[in-house]
Amino acid sequence: MKQKLIILLSCFVLLTAFSSDLLVFIYPDYFPKPTYNFTENPLSINKIELGRALFYDPILSKDSTVSCASCHSPYNAFAHTDHDLSHGINDSIGTRNAPALFNLAWGKSFMWDGAIHNLDVQALAPISHPGEMGEDIASLVSKLQNTSKYPNLFKHAFGDKNITGEHLLKAISQFQLTLVSANSKYDSVRRKESYYTEQESKGYEIFKRNCNSCHTEPLFTNNQFERNGLEIDTTLNDYGRMMISNNSKDSAFFKVPSLRNLSYTYPYMHDGRYRKLKDVLNHYTSDPSLSNSTSIKLSSNDKADLIAFLLTLNDRKFVFDPKHQFPRE
Repeated sequence: MKQKLIILLSCFVLLTAFSSDLLVFIYPDYFPKPTYNFTENPLSINKIELGRALFYDPILSKDSTVSCASCHSPYNAFAHTDHDLSHGINDSIGTRNAPALFNLAWGKSFMWDGAIHNLDVQALAPISHPGEMGEDIASLVSKLQNTSKYPNLFKHAFGDKNITGEHLLKAISQFQLTLVSANSKYDSVRRKESYYTEQESKGYEIFKRNCNSCHTEPLFTNNQFERNGLEIDTTLNDYGRMMISNNSKDSAFFKVPSLRNLSYTYPYMHDGRYRKLKDVLNHYTSDPSLSNSTSIKLSSNDKADLIAFLLTLNDRKFVFDPKHQFPRE
């Protein structure tokens, strides 16, 4: 039988052969092949632990007040729920809702507008953004170099106490690669370990007829950009993908988010305007401005059934996994 759970296993053969702490990335047989190139940044225990330490450390921001986890909490599937838009240094407020972080090994592009195409450099965007962490990568490297903690962590991870921006970013991406969500009820049904209720089964059929083209299972995203039909917020003036491509045809296109862990990742949509799933469904079923390709027709019972299925995508074990939380020294 093929391995059914996403896990990171110590590869004892490699440990013996290469005296390293290399790990092998194993994923469910019903998942597609990851797009991330592991040969360019092989997983290792020490790199992951370094990345974990960096992810939770506010030293990454200019005034040491904001960490990656400030907007990406493990208890919210690495999103945040206490405000609609992300917050940064100097009490600044961003223009978008912080997206959840999981199953990133299958990502082809990152950010709501797809501005980044390589996970190994993704963290540079929030670190350098003046409204988020506002830090210069060279200054950050210098700060880390002058700590008592990080030179040794970098030596264990990369074999050298000399900290570099490249190694810093690759360590963060290593930790993010371990954030794999594949242990929801949906996954247990796929593994034939449990069964849907009658309502969940009805909701699943509704989902497949109306939602699967964009929120394609088993990742529940097609990793593409779609127009969600929301009117542009004139206080934010966020035109999504067009702001990167400079192509007017991409106006109001945003990356399709995964539907996994919805109970933990509200508020919803790129600007966090909806706090409840029923509000999202009402948008797609009642908004007269939507095109025929975006609008769907659902009865009240259909909506209840669909939500029942969507709740089977919650992965409590992932959300509360201590391996993903703040590192205890």
